[in-house]
Amino acid sequence: MVLLLIVSVIWALSFGLTAQVSGLGAPFVTAARTVLAALVFLPFLDLKGMPPRRVLAFAGIGALQFGLMYLLYIASFRWLRPSEVALFTIFTPLFVTLVDDLLEGRMSWTFLLTAALAVLGTGICVWSGLGRGGMLRGFLLMQAANLCFALGQVLYRRAAPASGRRDRDLMGLLYLGASVVAVTAAAPSISWDRVAAMDLRQGAVLLYLGVVASGLGFFLFNAGARRTDIGTLAIFNNMKIPLAILASGLVFREAVDWPRLAAGGAVIACALGLNHVAGGRP
Repeated sequence: MVLLLIVSVIWALSFGLTAQVSGLGAPFVTAARTVLAALVFLPFLDLKGMPPRRVLAFAGIGALQFGLMYLLYIASFRWLRPSEVALFTIFTPLFVTLVDDLLEGRMSWTFLLTAALAVLGTGICVWSGLGRGGMLRGFLLMQAANLCFALGQVLYRRAAPASGRRDRDLMGLLYLGASVVAVTAAAPSISWDRVAAMDLRQGAVLLYLGVVASGLGFFLFNAGARRTDIGTLAIFNNMKIPLAILASGLVFREAVDWPRLAAGGAVIACALGLNHVAGGRP
C-alpha cells in the first residue's frame, strides 16, 4: 500500500503538467514519455532464460497499459479541461474490479461495492457540473484509457509472479512494448513545427512526465499492485485525485472546497475500511 500511496502523490501533480505539453500533440507526447521511461529501465532489463512467448506477453501488457492508454488519455485533452480529465479517471476502480472478476470467472460484490465507494468519494471531491460541447468525446476517450490501464495492471499482477523476475527486471520490457505502439502511432502525425517550437519549460515538463511520472510512477504502481489485494489496488487508482486537490490548496494556495474534499475523502476512507474488514482479495 505504501508504494501505491507514493505514486498517488507523484501523479497528483501530473494533470496540470500534461495540459502544458498537450499542444505538442498527443502522439508525440505519448512517444516521448514512453521512450524516456524505457531509457530509465532498459539497463535493468533481464530476459535471460525467459521464453519468447512470455517476453511478447509482457511487451503486450506494456503496449496496452501504457502505450494505448497514453494515446487515448492525452488525446482527451483536446476536448476536456485538466480538471475534467481528472474527474473522468474516477471510474478506473470499477474497471479494475470487473476485469479481475471476469478473468477469475466470478463476481465479488463486496469488492465491487468498495470500488463503487471509491468512485463516489472521488466524484464528491471533484464534481462541478458538465455540459460543454465535445464533452462526450472526451469522456469516451477517457473511459477507453481507463479500461486499458485497468486491464494492463490486472494482467501484470497475474503474470509477474510467475515470471520469477523482480519488477525492475520487467519494466523495461513493458516500456519497450509501449514505445513501439506510441512511436508507430506518432510517426505519421507528429507536427515537427510545434515540436521545434517547444520551449525550455515544456522540455522540462516532458522530461519530468517521462522519467518521474511515467518511468518511476508506473514502476512503483505495478510493484505495489503485486503486493496488495485487488480491492486496495482498485481504490488506490483514485487516490491521486483528492491528493491533487489537497496539494492545490496547501501547496499552491488555490481555492478548494474543503467540506466537499473532506466528505469525499471520508467516503474513500470508508471504502478502504470496508475492504480491510472484508479481508482483501489476493
